[in-house]
Amino acid sequence: MTSTPPRRYRLGVLHGDGIGPEIVPSAVAIVDAALAASGAAPAEWVELPLGASAIATHGAPTPDSTLEALAGLDAWLLGPHDSASYPEPHRSQLNPSGTIRKHFGLYANIRPAKAFPGGNAIVENTDLVIVRENTEGFYADRNTHAGTGEFMPTPDVAIAMGIITRAATERIARTAFELAEARSKKLTIVHKANVLKLTTGLFRTVCREVAADHPDVTVDDFHIDAMTMKLVRKADEFDVIVTENMFGDILSDLAGEVAGSLGIAPSVNSSDSHAMAQAAHGSAPDIAGQDLANPIAMILSSAMLLEWLAVRNDDPRLRDAGGRIERGVTTTVSGGTSTPDLGGSASTTEFTTAVVAAVTAAAKAA
Repeated sequence: MTSTPPRRYRLGVLHGDGIGPEIVPSAVAIVDAALAASGAAPAEWVELPLGASAIATHGAPTPDSTLEALAGLDAWLLGPHDSASYPEPHRSQLNPSGTIRKHFGLYANIRPAKAFPGGNAIVENTDLVIVRENTEGFYADRNTHAGTGEFMPTPDVAIAMGIITRAATERIARTAFELAEARSKKLTIVHKANVLKLTTGLFRTVCREVAADHPDVTVDDFHIDAMTMKLVRKADEFDVIVTENMFGDILSDLAGEVAGSLGIAPSVNSSDSHAMAQAAHGSAPDIAGQDLANPIAMILSSAMLLEWLAVRNDDPRLRDAGGRIERGVTTTVSGGTSTPDLGGSASTTEFTTAVVAAVTAAAKAA
């Protein structure tokens, strides 16, 4: 692989709520197996308090000590949170993932949707990536310096601000075009410029301007409503999709189901200096503690995190480890082992064991 001594990375572990304490350890176990198979140094895992348990022990779902510790790590894995169940005042405050994104300026939310053979996909050959701007748009928690962008001038009137800036749009557009360059050189801009002419109109315009620096990438654009229809039937015709915050959230959930299940939808939130692996789905409190959760989204999010670290640190061992994780998951699902949401009967633990075995077996056969 390489003669350079392997670097050891310090990775944060934030279990979160609901199924988080089940799927995050699953990802950790599989990352450990993939690092060993790739000849990389074992990760140093640093567990930090977050979520409902942190309220009990530290008085806040995202303690200041957790944020301070994250700043000193190479990257981290975040489990889902169930902020709707938190006691007040925590329920009404910025949730843990939002707090971390805002604190570290994680402006890019990269959300792939890829179908697995035998994985219950609606559109079998789906293989796309949604690049979601993560700091502004129409979500109130992300578009003001302090407080939120929602307010009520009277008890019967509620107002939300939607903010689009040239600087943030250029930044996310460049991220999307660089990704398209590395994939199929095809990019789709999603907006609603026929109605939201100034805000999403600016988003579309700036993305088109950035396209001039990438002449080998084919570019088209669709309104958000038309895009939802196209994804349901023709998801396999798209590759990289770039859009603003709320549209990206909606489309990525849809794309995850089209690819087979929201349980297989991974994501990474990143800036130029920090990155966080986070499954696109929620905490699923209805099945928490039952060993039923699908850990694929968290596992693949971790693989994406290794890829981000590999690029940032020019570390081919990590890139190899990320690839081994993806292949291990694909081999496991296509071989007939999957959790109930994909039509199988495997528990979270059984699926994790099967992927670890697939990663290890592939290394021995090489």
